Amino acid sequence: MMAIIPPKAGQFISFEGIDGSGKSTQARLLAHNLRDMGHDVVLTREPGGSDGGEEIRALVLQGAADRWSPETELLLFTAARRDHLEKTIQPALARGATVISDRFADSTRIYQGITRGARRTMVDALHDLVIGVEPDLTVLIDIDPRLGLARAQARAGLEQRFEDMGTQMQAQMRHGFLELAKKSTRFVVFDGAQTQENLANAVQMVTRERLGL
Repeated sequence: MMAIIPPKAGQFISFEGIDGSGKSTQARLLAHNLRDMGHDVVLTREPGGSDGGEEIRALVLQGAADRWSPETELLLFTAARRDHLEKTIQPALARGATVISDRFADSTRIYQGITRGARRTMVDALHDLVIGVEPDLTVLIDIDPRLGLARAQARAGLEQRFEDMGTQMQAQMRHGFLELAKKSTRFVVFDGAQTQENLANAVQMVTRERLGL
């Protein structure tokens, strides 16, 4: 069954990057900036963003690194995204809101499609079958894997499953994200090592230019 997509009046922005890149902070800062300008903004995240998605988030981000097989993990992430799309993203876009999502399908293309056993064909097939939506703009925050992992591990929360897979996986993910960015004009890549303020200003400027916000 193909994804049922209602008429879209709003704009959809995703933030991507390896763990510890600072994308969550930048997504939050952009949301604040656009709200201050008078826009209706929905700030959300993946996995999560809906009641069902948040329940699945706890399953996939907590526990041992080998808790799930790559195939099971992919199905769980896709299920979470479908619920997120139906319950949060599509209704917001239909009413004309700007949706800002901390991760979307590109994370699955990298985490499950490349670094978790080269299952990109399966990832793309599932996406086409049950999701069928891409952001209007994808902000990719690029950072050295060692710095990103150090930042992520310093958070010391419960959701450390992917961080526990180590620096080599972070390096694979960084390479994968940069390769994706080369193939699509919806990506804009930013240097995550610059100051938080400078990065926020750059992201806000590009967002206004690209989407007319």
